[in-house]
Parts: sequence; C-alpha cells; structure tokens
Amino acid sequence: MCVIFWIGRRMNNFGIVDIAWSWGFAFLLTIYLIMADGDPTRDLLLALPVIAWSGRLGWHLYRRVMGHHPVEDGRYRQLRAEWGNRVGVRMFWFYQLQAIVLVALSLPFLLVARNPEPRIAFVEWIGAALAMVALLGESLADAQLARFKGIPANHGKTCRAGLWRFSRHPNYFFEWLIWVGFFLIALGSPGGAVAVYCPMIMLYFLLRQTGIPATEEQALRTKGDDYRRYQKTTNAFVPWFPKKMP
Repeated sequence: MCVIFWIGRRMNNFGIVDIAWSWGFAFLLTIYLIMADGDPTRDLLLALPVIAWSGRLGWHLYRRVMGHHPVEDGRYRQLRAEWGNRVGVRMFWFYQLQAIVLVALSLPFLLVARNPEPRIAFVEWIGAALAMVALLGESLADAQLARFKGIPANHGKTCRAGLWRFSRHPNYFFEWLIWVGFFLIALGSPGGAVAVYCPMIMLYFLLRQTGIPATEEQALRTKGDDYRRYQKTTNAFVPWFPKKMP
C-alpha cells in the first residue's frame, strides 16, 4: 500500500486504492495456497469464488477510476476538501488502514488453505454456492447501473432499473452475501468460526463507513431531490418492494 500510495500521489488520483484493495485478496489467496498444505480440492473450491470476485470487482473499479481519470472519484475529492493541506499525511495512513483491513479480512482464506482434511463438508459447498450466486447478483446490479448511466438523458437522474428498484444499493447487499459465503466455507476448517467477524466487519463498513454513507452523500450532491424521493420509497440495503410516496 505504500507503493500504491506513491503511485496515487504521482497520478494525483487516490481512488486507485480501491483497485489495489480489491485485487489484493486474490494476491493474498495465491500466497496462502502456495505456502500452506491444504487439500487441493478444497483449495480449488475456495479459489474459484475468491479469484472470480476479486478479479471482477478490481476490473470494475479499474474501469470506473481510470475511465474518469484525471478526474478523481467524488468520495476522494470530498476527503481532499475536508483534510485540506494535511491530505497527504492523512491519505497515507488511510492507505495503511486499507492494508490492515485487507489482511484481517483474508483470515478465512488462510484457515481454508491450511486445512488438509480431504472430506469437504456440506457447509463448505453451501458457502461456495452462495458466494457464486451473490457474485452474479452483484455483477447484474453493476451492469444495470452502467447501462443506465450510459444513456445521456439519464444524467443527474437516479437509477431505478432492475435490482435498483428494490434496493438503493443492491451491489452492496450482494457484496455482503459474498462474504457470508466465504465465512461458510471457512466453517469447514479448524477454527473457522472465528472468521465470523469478517462478514460483520464488512456489514459495518457498508452500512456505516465507506459504503452507503459516502455513496449517498455523493448522490445527494449530484441528484438532489430526485435522490431524496428515492430514499423515501426504496430500502437502503436489503432488496424489497418499493413503498409508495405519501
């Protein structure tokens, strides 16, 4: 992350940390699988959803960040405005925090990679299936949003197409389900229950920190009253039928 920070500073675009963080999971998983002595079938069961998720999310963020470069993502422009002349120091430590979270959240992968037991438990199959289904849901939500934004007439409007009719953040909901799936896979390994903190931390980040709060602040700045109406009728996280406006 020190290297990524240096690159982001040279590019004058700190949004690249999102790309590095996403691809970092596939990088750490590869190290774990090479260095640990786990069962090869279990390794494959874990590697398929993790690498598919990490690779897709990183590529999605790469296209978003680099597609707007040199214009920085709105969240990081806001941080620049809030942090003022201390933005360099504070952003450096922000990057280091991302590194710590990256390592902490990769614990389920390490536990699975170290499990030599050849018999794969039913809960592991359920976890892998849930992670893959959730990955499809997240991909669909991102594709629907991209299609909506690709229409010039929709500029400044709120997406209510497809899954976005039932949740203001269906991509975040499915992202959380992916982590529930990773936890279930880890449950089949010794000590796997301790990894329950991973979906809990991810839920906290999505609901209270860098997920929904930052995204909705940016949406209110750019979409105004249209987004306020959307907030009144549509669940923030869990998909459900929209409410009628009073």
